[in-house]
Amino acid sequence: MGMALDALGLEADRAGLAATVGAHVPDGAAGLRFEDFESLHRALGDALFGSLDVPEDGGGGDEEMKEAFKVFDVDGDGFISASELQEVLKKLGMPEAGSLANVREMICNVDRDSDGRVDFGEFKCMMQGITVFGA
Repeated sequence: MGMALDALGLEADRAGLAATVGAHVPDGAAGLRFEDFESLHRALGDALFGSLDVPEDGGGGDEEMKEAFKVFDVDGDGFISASELQEVLKKLGMPEAGSLANVREMICNVDRDSDGRVDFGEFKCMMQGITVFGA
């Protein structure tokens, strides 16, 4: 995990990272369950980008989310294309990066307007785990 964060240019203290991961492993378990990983993911996101929770009034929090979006929007055009996502996945050493077809499928899973790329609103909804229904 430390190597993945380093590859994204998000240096993390190894001891702190180990303690954070260890805090999410249930007693007696050999590793993380999916639910534990989700909790860890949220904790790391909060630590690196600030809290991504949206206040009840629906405002705020966008600056941290925009910073996270910029990690993926390599060319800064306001969209995450399949090639940009593939580039980030390669930096992370993810096997999914080997197939552009797989990366395009990942894009399709969050691309609500079916334009073949992820805009900030789609990214934000994905990060918050909110399903958006088309207009």
